[in-house]
Amino acid sequence: MNRSRRLTVVAASALTAAGIAAAVTAPVASAHGDEKHTMKVSLQFTAVAGTDPVSCATPLTGLGTGSTAAALKDLRFYISNVRLTRRNKTSVPLTLGKNNAYNLTRGGNRVSLIDLENGAGSCTEGDRKINATITGTVPEGEYVGVKMYMGVPFVLNHTDITSAPAPLDIAAMNWSWQSGRKFNKIEVTDPAGAAGTWSAKTFNVHLGSTGCTGDPATGATVSCSRSNRMAIRLAKFDPTTQKVAIDLKALLAGTDITVNRAGAPGCMSGGTDPECAGVFGAMKIGWLADGTGSGTALNGGSGQTVFRAMAK
Repeated sequence: MNRSRRLTVVAASALTAAGIAAAVTAPVASAHGDEKHTMKVSLQFTAVAGTDPVSCATPLTGLGTGSTAAALKDLRFYISNVRLTRRNKTSVPLTLGKNNAYNLTRGGNRVSLIDLENGAGSCTEGDRKINATITGTVPEGEYVGVKMYMGVPFVLNHTDITSAPAPLDIAAMNWSWQSGRKFNKIEVTDPAGAAGTWSAKTFNVHLGSTGCTGDPATGATVSCSRSNRMAIRLAKFDPTTQKVAIDLKALLAGTDITVNRAGAPGCMSGGTDPECAGVFGAMKIGWLADGTGSGTALNGGSGQTVFRAMAK
């Protein structure tokens, strides 16, 4: 091979090596380039009763139509498909990180468990672990609001908890029929215990789908006439300066929590349970006995009084 031919081959080989090196390193910039255009967002949740913080250690006051004192027993709920909204009314999904004990992404659905009880004091249903935050990413930009659902998406709801991934594998959050989940488990009790005056010692708020047919354990297809998922829309919300508060006083404002007039103790989503009238009204879900009966969120989440933005 003459000298000029050899120089050409060497040059070509050098270019090929450079091309291989570029091909190896390029994905770091290109495959992850979108990360430069996203930002992390954390939604922090808290529980209040009006303006007072809620905890397992301190009695609650002023609940229900009788302005009753109560003790917290449990406070957990599922939040799904969070979206941040822009000024022009468009919205983008909050993309969760890796699946873990409190967050699950499956297909196009995202669900998180918010757990605000610590298994201490009057909270006898859970454990010491709490989770008050949902963290994810969105495209860089300015966002002025947030919308989400309290509930589990249908395709993730009717599954066997023994084989379901976290956070859908919690026995305490499972209904006993059609393998659906309790979308929330909010319970308050008579602070005086057995010596108290409540006719039903615990007032339960268990939201879940009703009118369901088909047993998934036998391979049957499940359908529910009333989904009972609560839509939450906060038109003005800044996650950097505000947190999302669930207000138990607002949730129970239209109900006497010391009595059980009919149905299950408290409101367990029964369509004719009188204790559900005020609860479903606060959540703005069509309730069977109120004439709507749809079990769907009314007004797209506007008008509900249970969740609100408050300063951190």
